[in-house]
Amino acid sequence: MEKKILVETSARHVHLTEEHIEILFGKGRTLTVRNMLSQPGQFASCERVDLVGPKNTIKNVLVLGPARKATQVEISMTDARALGVNPPVRESGDIKGSTGIKIVGPAGEINIEEGVIIAKRHAHLTPEVAEAWGVSNGDIVQIKIDNDVRGLIFDNVVVRVRSDFAPSVHLDTDEANAAGCSGEVYGELITKK
Repeated sequence: MEKKILVETSARHVHLTEEHIEILFGKGRTLTVRNMLSQPGQFASCERVDLVGPKNTIKNVLVLGPARKATQVEISMTDARALGVNPPVRESGDIKGSTGIKIVGPAGEINIEEGVIIAKRHAHLTPEVAEAWGVSNGDIVQIKIDNDVRGLIFDNVVVRVRSDFAPSVHLDTDEANAAGCSGEVYGELITKK
């Protein structure tokens, strides 16, 4: 059985706590929904921030909602080099001991001691799809991108299973560009068992 799955590019973005939203955008402010994302309940907001590193600043970085328990910045390796930071490659939410950065909004700024990561490439699956495909939460799989431009196989893709997920693979911009991903892209999930 072919395990065909949507492949999405996850560009640089920031997740903020309610406290940090108010510091960056003003007292009483909440995030404004610009558009919903493929993962249920997640959205791109109208709000933007600047990331200030030792070497450079990246302006107009997208803030995703809703508010989170911890502020987290997800960037690519190319972004990290431009900013002059050295974040670890981690799963989303695993920020303990990661890199810090200054985040600047229109109403204020914050310096986070940790929270900057390069997100591990990962596959979101529902329990039903995971069972049908013979994989479990935490499994490591491959994703084959087959195209005429720069098709390749990504190794070390983490499977994440939750009932509120929509099946898709998330690659960062460096990875998606390396595979020539453009427009609607599907890949094949390959189990390593």
